Amino acid sequence: MAFDKELQREAAKIGMTATLGVTVATSMFMKNKAAKKAHIVAGVAFCGFTLWHTLLYDSKKKKIEKPLKLKEEIVPEEA
Repeated sequence: MAFDKELQREAAKIGMTATLGVTVATSMFMKNKAAKKAHIVAGVAFCGFTLWHTLLYDSKKKKIEKPLKLKEEIVPEEA
């Protein structure tokens, strides 16, 4: 069962939101050993969700198939 791009993008956004929330919430309790571990894991997971979210979008560089023409090539000057 393959998921479409929109569903994957939405899942990535939800994951980013959740992990960023955990990171912010645990930042206030960094002296607690469990909170510190949760903070680090959530930060790494946030980076993973961000990378996944970025890779779900097509690059603009890939869409350009032919090089741009120079102005001289489009409209030749007449003397």
